[in-house]
Amino acid sequence: MKENCSEKQRCKWCNLANPLYVRYHDQEWGVPSHDDRALFELLILEFFQAGLSWETILNKRENFRRAFDQFDPERVRNYDETKKAVLMEDKSIIRNRRKIDAAVINAEVFLKIQREWGTFADYIWHFTDGKVIYENDRTSSPLSDQIAKDLKKRGMKFIGTTIVYSYLQAAGILNSHEEGCFLYQSGKS
Repeated sequence: MKENCSEKQRCKWCNLANPLYVRYHDQEWGVPSHDDRALFELLILEFFQAGLSWETILNKRENFRRAFDQFDPERVRNYDETKKAVLMEDKSIIRNRRKIDAAVINAEVFLKIQREWGTFADYIWHFTDGKVIYENDRTSSPLSDQIAKDLKKRGMKFIGTTIVYSYLQAAGILNSHEEGCFLYQSGKS
């Protein structure tokens, strides 16, 4: 039996007319991720989203996966000018040269962090001692400020506190489901 999207109350931003968006809201957003491939994918998608809506990126997600070799950081870091030119011609993704260049640079930084920490997940989760933070109605925080500063210091490009905050929400490090949403949790026991 197909579930009627309107039966459950969701965060106000979730476009109930878009099944991809509803599935993302219900099954991914705010769910803690410790998978480095998924974390790399979200990182790339988050900075491609800058200046656009997340729904736009989500609707192109499969195209991004194809274009960026399933978000394999080893492959992405090796993209040369020829591959970047191919990406700039791909009308199924966001064609922004600065963001494509940033993806290549950030893949290298991501891999360096993996080598240093064992996994990128260990690195990103250490900022909260492995705990989920419950907060909403924000676009940045001292946590996202701290992580953005550290990632920039390590050489990441096209990264800032707002992008990092959205990333932390997507990766489930922050649970920001709104009060009234069926997935809302206050974090209080």
